[in-house]
Amino acid sequence: MSEISERYRRVAARMTQLVNSVPENAWGNPAPCDGWVARDIVRHLVAWVPPFLGSGAAIDLPAGPSVDVDPAGAWQVLSDAVQALLDDPTAAAGEFSHDKAGRHRLDEAIAMFILGDVLIHTWDLARATGGDEALDAEEVHTMFVGIEPYDEVLRASGHYGPRVDVPDDAGEQTKLIAFVGRHP
Repeated sequence: MSEISERYRRVAARMTQLVNSVPENAWGNPAPCDGWVARDIVRHLVAWVPPFLGSGAAIDLPAGPSVDVDPAGAWQVLSDAVQALLDDPTAAAGEFSHDKAGRHRLDEAIAMFILGDVLIHTWDLARATGGDEALDAEEVHTMFVGIEPYDEVLRASGHYGPRVDVPDDAGEQTKLIAFVGRHP
């Protein structure tokens, strides 16, 4: 197994644990993403990852249950499919070519574009539902040092809100969450 496969496994396991612990009545709780509720966090991942991988690598991921009916099941089907790609050395080494995301190995594209989204949205779901907000410290560090130099580019993309000010002595997770426009 590759390093990316193991990284995704750790991050996705945390999201899976959280998704499975959300009380049914908490799926409608407001989320940190403006205008979203907790269920919309899973909906976002389930809605954008399959077409992204389909358009960049002609991958057809299996469809899971409706997020409206079974958000945990929908997440599990998606996450298992991404993990299967990463665990297959041939698939992981395949080509990913996207007009906006560039050319990469498939596993590297997943690491660059999907893994971080799962990480941040894990925090979002925890915040929305009262779950444990602690994220994988190693992955937080990797993401924060990787994206911080691209502050202007990321803001211009429209995918991140304005950076939230936090004290200089704040922990790295707090700094990452604030960097991506959330109020920690």
